[in-house]
Amino acid sequence: MTPATLLTGETCSISRDGLTEAPEFAVFREILPDISPPHPALAPLWLRHEAEAAWLVAHGVAPDLAMAAAARAAAQFFTAEMEDLPEASRALLPDWLMPMAAEVSPGPLLLAAWFGLEAEAAERLHESWAMLGTAEALMETGGDIRLARDPKTALNGYGCSHRPRPWAITFASSTASSSSERGYIAADKARLAATAALLRGKAARQVQAGCVGAVRRGIAKSFGLRAGEEVVLAASGTDTELLALALTHLAGTDKPVLNILIAPEETGRGVPMAAQGLHFAVDTALGHDVTFEAPIEGFRPDTALANIALRAPSGAVRAEAEVEAEIEAALAGALADGRRVILHGLDLSKTGLLAPSPAFLALLRAAYGDAFDIVLDACQTRLSPGSVRAYLDLGATVLVTGSKFFTGPPFAGAALLPVKVAARLQTGKLPAGLAAYFNQAEFPPGAPAALALPEGGNYGLALRWHAALAEMRALLRVPPARRAVILRDFAAAVVRGIASTPGLTLLPSPVISRTAEDELWERLPSIFTFSLRAPHAPERCLTPAEARQVYVWLNTDLSSWLPEQASIAARICHIGQPVPLTQPQGVGQLGALRVSAGARLISGEPSHRALRPPARLAREFADVSVVFTKIGLILANWAVLVAANPSPAYRPHGLRDAMKG
Repeated sequence: MTPATLLTGETCSISRDGLTEAPEFAVFREILPDISPPHPALAPLWLRHEAEAAWLVAHGVAPDLAMAAAARAAAQFFTAEMEDLPEASRALLPDWLMPMAAEVSPGPLLLAAWFGLEAEAAERLHESWAMLGTAEALMETGGDIRLARDPKTALNGYGCSHRPRPWAITFASSTASSSSERGYIAADKARLAATAALLRGKAARQVQAGCVGAVRRGIAKSFGLRAGEEVVLAASGTDTELLALALTHLAGTDKPVLNILIAPEETGRGVPMAAQGLHFAVDTALGHDVTFEAPIEGFRPDTALANIALRAPSGAVRAEAEVEAEIEAALAGALADGRRVILHGLDLSKTGLLAPSPAFLALLRAAYGDAFDIVLDACQTRLSPGSVRAYLDLGATVLVTGSKFFTGPPFAGAALLPVKVAARLQTGKLPAGLAAYFNQAEFPPGAPAALALPEGGNYGLALRWHAALAEMRALLRVPPARRAVILRDFAAAVVRGIASTPGLTLLPSPVISRTAEDELWERLPSIFTFSLRAPHAPERCLTPAEARQVYVWLNTDLSSWLPEQASIAARICHIGQPVPLTQPQGVGQLGALRVSAGARLISGEPSHRALRPPARLAREFADVSVVFTKIGLILANWAVLVAANPSPAYRPHGLRDAMKG
């Protein structure tokens, strides 16, 4: 149950226990106070305010300052559901509510007047403003525009939310997922600890560095890093690509760079730009407005790209030997021309492709030594710590995220540095333009190359990683053999769903092969890509734009437009965004959608915790069937939905109507 469930007076007066079961109250349950709000409709605001204040006081914060800081989080918590508040109740809202929820502080004078603060306390609250608020609001910071909530849908650019969305069927881990209760609670605990430290007088940059440092240590432990290997945090997988180029600039050579990319069309749209040292969006993770595709200060302007395709013009996957021969030719030619080379590996692409093999990378390393850098794009992170270890032992920088397979909130990237690359941070200086993307705390403490970056750390990024680490730890507690069983059963459910839905075709992908020592589960497919025959043009498949409509409508309650099929139409289904591939006729592009297994499928979706494991998995596999049934419903009612063009929302209409009724 979410806070909005309590926003009508009658319901609120009898459902306080339901409110306190919401994940937003999880860390407060043992200290929830008795409250007497001026009106039942304001109970969520009052309860959240009093609970957070009590927690802060219990952790050493002065009572007056605790009450004032708690008002900010309570205001953001309550205003997120303001549209459901009865009009008659709005006159009862306190004067401070909207200003305390705003992005900009109302200033120390008003803060002092509203909450009876001394001047010093009011100033501290004012200066700490950017780090105060709810976990979901703070997790939306420290990324680019794609993290922003659409006020109409309460969802971000990935169609998901930093608040848990347990009513949604989610197989979107190839793109991004909404937070689970497990992840949200981990982020909220980190937020509260940081808030208490701030209000006790610790400097913001020290609090940020501490929160980021805990994440760096958690990632290093989860992947089994050894002495001399390091972790650098980055706001996204694309930001890690920019970092990888910067690290090559520290290699102690003045040679121009050739960046060999593997299937950039199956990684991220911004990757080719970041790989050349160009701005890949109109804003950066630290909030700087920049010019799209403009050079970033300090990066070499003569960096060249070589793109190695994994698919033929027909869309078919190319033979491994053919791809590897092209890679070696590009590498050898660039070295002969006097270039420093960055060779990318891809493990895995958006559609589950791996190239080149670790064995081939080992052959190249043996043949060419340290004359080139290996950057392993493992941003899907569908591999074991043992496989990560094998890449690090090859001297590869391994790019990972907590926001794909691990289902943490979007925009949680990191680079795992082998010993020789990590040592580069002890000399030289990173490109100056990197200061728009990174802070010092995202790098190892005291790294000389990073000292010109801004002090402090990316707090929103750290909270997102705290959520992701909770999911990683849950997965790692499941024995590898059990992971393999679950993934096999999931694959069978997906294949059945595609086969039973007219117009859908499962696209083949090669067997995943790494090393003889990798774990069985990571060799199994977990991303399933399929095309959709266009119902209005059966001679072709849906284009990328048309497939995106299906993707959006799956994430939308369609019961208002398809009332006769309301039981399926109302279900919220979030899957992977479409990938552009070649149409079967070889002319034009199709949009391939993806259904993916995420770590929560294996470790257990927290909202299903009341179910025993067999029943939980049966529920998950039944949800796979719902996804494909709803796709079939969309295709069968294409003309109706094109005319209506419905938009998604945080929750289905039925739940909203029940809350209002």
